Amino acid sequence: MIVDDDPAGDWTAPGVYRCAPGVYRIPLPLPNDGLRAVNVYALADGGGLTLVDAGWALAQSREVLSTALAGLGAGLVDVRRFLVTHIHRDHYTQAVVLRREFGMRVALGRGEQPGLEALRRTRPGQRHHREQLLGLGAHELVRELERHVPPPVEPAEYEFPDDWIDDGARILVGEGTPDQRELEAVATPGHTRGHVVFADPAGELLFAGDHVLPRITPSLGLEPAPAASPLADFLTSLELMRSRPDAVLLPAHGATGMRVHQRVDELVAHHAKRLDTTLAAVQDGRSTAFEVAGALLWTRRDTPFGELDLFNRMLATIETGAHLEVLAEREVVTAEDRDGIRHYTS
Repeated sequence: MIVDDDPAGDWTAPGVYRCAPGVYRIPLPLPNDGLRAVNVYALADGGGLTLVDAGWALAQSREVLSTALAGLGAGLVDVRRFLVTHIHRDHYTQAVVLRREFGMRVALGRGEQPGLEALRRTRPGQRHHREQLLGLGAHELVRELERHVPPPVEPAEYEFPDDWIDDGARILVGEGTPDQRELEAVATPGHTRGHVVFADPAGELLFAGDHVLPRITPSLGLEPAPAASPLADFLTSLELMRSRPDAVLLPAHGATGMRVHQRVDELVAHHAKRLDTTLAAVQDGRSTAFEVAGALLWTRRDTPFGELDLFNRMLATIETGAHLEVLAEREVVTAEDRDGIRHYTS
């Protein structure tokens, strides 16, 4: 059954939700994940479908997707292509697995190639963020991480796409049908270095992936081959979204319906405040990203760093490093590497 999307409803509830004519939101489940679900968007494409993002390659996710497509009178065989916003496993891996069986095309932003190559080289037990965390002064976190078996990375789930998407690419969906629409791919590095969003100017829609989320801020630099300054990239990408015509936000996590400009303004304000609190921690004598992260509050609930679980303490440390790098770029703090650890002073 197809129902009209309700921004006030439970956005994670399985189903098929009409966002606009010919556009349907399908939430797919995530395992043991605070995000709970990822939104995949199905676009009518002639006699088939184009999907924006794909979900995590899990049996439950595939079952929910198959059931939802049946509600549209279609099946997995009717998916013509996946347009994937970035390489994180909850967006990319199911596309790769389904392609082997059904032959649909998979497209991904060209800037994700270095990260994809690193993932394909992953060795059993390898932790991509170990050296990064050591450089941030998080030796305690690294020791704790090494007491746990890392989640497996299956290189086969990170095969290359059929098509690399370039910034500004025009993608025609449903050509010659009443549902015809032209999407513009817009490079929005920050969350990952090759993240892209898909703008539908005529429909005033933005398929935003994880770049603009309605309730949370996306992680920064959590990838096997991160950019030098992911926060600087992210803020520049937010400025780009603010300079473009406003649109209805169709995010990968969270309810639809918010306006893009409103949420971008909130995200910019959040990071400005975070930069101020980060600077204050340095001025109080904390010099490494790990030390600074420990002095800050996290999540919308203002949770102390020590009360976060291990994964989120890792995220918080990496994000703090990204904020410190922006402060260094703005010459508000001075950065210096000593014995393999990056230190900041005001």
